[in-house]
Amino acid sequence: MEQQTKKKPEPERLRSLDALRGFDMFWIMGAEEVFILLGSITGYPVLQWWAGQMTHVEWHGFHAYDMIFPLFLFIAGVSFPFSVAKRMQAEDGRRTLFRHIFKRGFLLLLIGIIYNNGISFDFENIRYASVLGRIGMAWMFAALIFMHTRSWKSRMIWFWGLLLAYWMLFLLFRAPDLGDPDRYSMQGNIVSYIDRLLLPGSLCCFGFGENEGLLALIPAIGTGLLGMLTGELLMTNRKQMQKVRWMVAGGILLMIAGKLWDLIFPINKILWSSSFVCWVGGLSLLLLALFYLIIDVWKKRRWAFFFVVIGMNPITIYLANRIIRWNHANEFFFGGIAALYPENGGALVLAIGYVAIGWLFLYFLYKKKIFLKV
Repeated sequence: MEQQTKKKPEPERLRSLDALRGFDMFWIMGAEEVFILLGSITGYPVLQWWAGQMTHVEWHGFHAYDMIFPLFLFIAGVSFPFSVAKRMQAEDGRRTLFRHIFKRGFLLLLIGIIYNNGISFDFENIRYASVLGRIGMAWMFAALIFMHTRSWKSRMIWFWGLLLAYWMLFLLFRAPDLGDPDRYSMQGNIVSYIDRLLLPGSLCCFGFGENEGLLALIPAIGTGLLGMLTGELLMTNRKQMQKVRWMVAGGILLMIAGKLWDLIFPINKILWSSSFVCWVGGLSLLLLALFYLIIDVWKKRRWAFFFVVIGMNPITIYLANRIIRWNHANEFFFGGIAALYPENGGALVLAIGYVAIGWLFLYFLYKKKIFLKV
């Protein structure tokens, strides 16, 4: 009688990760407009301050809205060690896993091009760089580093090595074409120069380069790798509160490092500067620690259902906001109510309605167990 080999139990799904992913996506579903209007209407200092955080910083500096993109990449990184543990149990698991890594990376790159009017076939004006492309490529290279290193120490060396190497590029080079001596300015930085030199099609969005260009992929890999290091921590047998303390300590140290580095290498989302990676990486760790503590440690989960519905279908809502004209449905259902209020009040009703329609669309998919996965 043949002895059957027992499969290792699959790691439990982190509910906090789904909720945090949904919380992240919530702010690009129209919620930012809701809070901007609330700040304007109420005049409360806290709401006015938060309303001011709901826009991107033009160049150097940081607003909370700059957090959405790197937090999503960080979360994608956290999920990867769990995916590795699951896929490696399958027959020929390692080969299947590498196939998945490359497929996901390049598929996100392709979807990002399509998102930027890639199917218009106006090749001279297509924007090839994209948010999804950056996520796909950064996650893919981070995953390859993770798979080819054996310990968290070697992965940490890779993380800091990427950030230091990226900083060295700024110290050694600046853009030679526009005559600006400031190596960290819009016109003078080497990152935008490489985009102007090598990227085909059109560039976005500030006249001199790209928001999601080529060289800035280097530190973005660090963001993904930081998430994978965090996922690795969460999979250990350490006590849950110990994991929370490690994430809080790591988050605080990274934020201090980011602020100190900001003195010589400014925090800048478009450049994805090394100081930016540290600052948003620290904030990401603190947010995950908070969600993990409340949802997975204290088991207080009901409040998070609203965000979980979003977090289970993040790519769906991102693409739907581009493809579907929600404003027509919003005007149909909420236009009459909005008309009963003064100008700002009506705008607030429509902003809330926009978020509600998007969420109900995702709730329908959630109940039908329809999830778009890449």
